[in-house]
Amino acid sequence: MRRQGQGAYANLVKELNAEEPEQFRQYHRIDRQSFESILTMVNPLIVKQDTQMRFSISPRERLTVTIRFLATGESFRSLAFQFRMGERTISGIIEETCLALYGTMKGNFLKTPSSVADWLVVSKEFEEKWNYPSCIGAIDGKHIAIQNPNDSGSEFYNYKHFYSVLLLAVVDANYKFIYVDAGAAGRAGDAGLFNASVLKRTLDDGSLNLPPPACVEGIPEALINYHMVGDDAFALTRNMMKPYPHRHMDKPKRIFNYRLSRARRVVENAFGILASRFRVFLTTIKLSPQRVTYLILASCCLHNFMVDNNKHAYTSAGDVESGDHTFLSGAWRADPPLNRLQSCTTDRNPTRSAKQQHQLLTSYFSGAGAVTWQDNMI
Repeated sequence: MRRQGQGAYANLVKELNAEEPEQFRQYHRIDRQSFESILTMVNPLIVKQDTQMRFSISPRERLTVTIRFLATGESFRSLAFQFRMGERTISGIIEETCLALYGTMKGNFLKTPSSVADWLVVSKEFEEKWNYPSCIGAIDGKHIAIQNPNDSGSEFYNYKHFYSVLLLAVVDANYKFIYVDAGAAGRAGDAGLFNASVLKRTLDDGSLNLPPPACVEGIPEALINYHMVGDDAFALTRNMMKPYPHRHMDKPKRIFNYRLSRARRVVENAFGILASRFRVFLTTIKLSPQRVTYLILASCCLHNFMVDNNKHAYTSAGDVESGDHTFLSGAWRADPPLNRLQSCTTDRNPTRSAKQQHQLLTSYFSGAGAVTWQDNMI
């Protein structure tokens, strides 16, 4: 009965609910209206029945505990004192609620485009917002630090010398995740992770339903494949463009690298904003790899929900460009970094068509596709 009359939920959280919108947002990392909308969605999966022996923990309190854990990364012991619950109860609530969040939200807030029309919308937004044509997403990977799992040997020990699980993600022009692959062991590099992913398989067999290669105004000599933009870790293919190595670059290559990095910055910002809002990812998470995967998937759903419903406030920690397109670092860059996956690839022999597309885009960005400010940025 102590839980009902004492603890954070019974006192502080009720006051925040009643009086302080900004304090509510700071405590939960999401605003009150968004919290209520999420609660409505997840409520049927986490509601419990009262018994003759005790009252059940309400869905509202379960969601508050989970959001608070994601927002701060506090230990279960700390949360147990705040909410007057046992540590095992806290642990079970967080796992169950994260699974419920992912289960109820993934269909609307974490779905990969599945039709030509959907991909064309993604590409159009990249061209309008980031001046990059035929782009279907920016791809990158991150290490999420975890405690060494029992009996795992060196499986989760990465090249940066800590234990981790991997998150591979594709992000659209609005900082939304449109594909995530979470939970692989930290020893894998992103070339291996990408090559083993469902995304790579569907790219190869054509089931991703990308639009057919199309003309880009200013590139009259060839059709351009719809493609992702990535860093040096990924192999150069018709569906993946990457920067030139930073040596012996002429001006057109430097311009290409700037234009590609400008489009690719959305995935860095998505990771940075995610960790800035859900700071559990800035800690070493002391849970099993499987349960960390649940946290990642639930948080990606919450991230996309917030981008859809309160983008200006939620993404305010992200990078911005001034009126003259000068890059201004976002607040998330001051946080401890989410470590990137190893920047190497085993594929050093791109196809002739991939090289040709690379060269065509390089010429395009220095010619018909040039923007007025690019010379000042290289």
